[in-house]
Amino acid sequence: MKPTDYNFRLKDSIIGLQFLFVAFGALVLVPILTGLDSNVALFTAGLGTLIFQITTRKNVPPIFLASSFAFIAPIIYGVQKWGIPATLSGLAAAGLVYVALSFAIRIKGSGFLHKLLPPIVVGPVIMTIGLILAPVAVHMASGQTGDGKIQLVPFDTAIIISMVSLIATILATLLGKGIIRLLPILIGVVVGYITALLFGIVDFTPLAKAPVFAVPHFVFPELNWEAILYILPIAIAPAVEHVGDILAISNVTKEDYLKNPGLENTLLGDGLATSAASFLGGPPNTTYSEVTGAVTVTKAYNPAIMTWAAIFAMALAFLGKLGGFLQTIPVPVMGGILLLLFGIIASVGMATLTNSKTDLSCPRNMIILSLILVFAIGGMSFKFGGVNFSGIGLGAIVGIILNLILPQPRKDESISEEFLDI
Repeated sequence: MKPTDYNFRLKDSIIGLQFLFVAFGALVLVPILTGLDSNVALFTAGLGTLIFQITTRKNVPPIFLASSFAFIAPIIYGVQKWGIPATLSGLAAAGLVYVALSFAIRIKGSGFLHKLLPPIVVGPVIMTIGLILAPVAVHMASGQTGDGKIQLVPFDTAIIISMVSLIATILATLLGKGIIRLLPILIGVVVGYITALLFGIVDFTPLAKAPVFAVPHFVFPELNWEAILYILPIAIAPAVEHVGDILAISNVTKEDYLKNPGLENTLLGDGLATSAASFLGGPPNTTYSEVTGAVTVTKAYNPAIMTWAAIFAMALAFLGKLGGFLQTIPVPVMGGILLLLFGIIASVGMATLTNSKTDLSCPRNMIILSLILVFAIGGMSFKFGGVNFSGIGLGAIVGIILNLILPQPRKDESISEEFLDI
């Protein structure tokens, strides 16, 4: 049996809960920012992950799906202009873009993907997935909201708590044995939480106010073609980002998920999950990079662990007190851990380049690598047909285009010493 074979065991439930801890902050941040319901987001994250697993049942990647950051701006705009139900119709249609792409790959085949996405494109795209999120981790570790606009915890206190969480996670990873080695992130959360209690910054108000049982406030979409036409093209960029996420988990587990279960099935699963979430009032789903980082740290490759995470997410949507307790975890606790996880994703991208022995002294490769990183991380954006492309999606598109149009280097060609001395 391979390490990634599906094996549903009760003892893996704690590891699944750990992965939900990792995803929780970002998962609920999207609905908080956009006006959607956090409990619904929890439910649809679990539902979406289960849909993804059913769709990719041939060889299920250890992936957790939850709220997509790529849609924050269009959701905010859509809610203000058309309202939540109309915006949800656009988000549901966005999921169908993934489905359409999956069928295109199914008909044409996925062999061309390796030509479109060689290591010189894949490596830096994976790096940007981690690096573009680095400011969020730093802000949270500093006691601020993810966007850095509001100081939630005094800086000096936050730094101590976040560093304690980070150090505890590192020590558990390097020195832990047995189950301790499998739960470094959960241990980091517990140690950080205890430290936060000692500093007296844990606010138990959400726990006190939360009911024991609460049905999520599901909202159903209302057909609005204007909202659909506005949001539909935006799905192209996160669809490209999906490829980078699948490649990232492939590099972590040493399984080529582009071949088995195939990109046509992973895209189909992501698309169906996104549409299902939107039909219930949740934000679009995407594969979570922070959970991929947690998989890298724990070496817990059994995809059934994500089934447990999905079950806990759906249960959490109904158990108000449990959700209230999770909301008492101070921002610096998770920020300290995310400092490590986002960096690990970037490291996976670097490993992609080094393991493939990509020649970075070649001018062509250096141009592709440089522009992917700068366009994605630097905040470059372009508008095509009124649709804004930026971030990871733009970086990936730029890398793909450059790889196709730039001439292949001569065998004796390498970057000049004068260029390196600049």
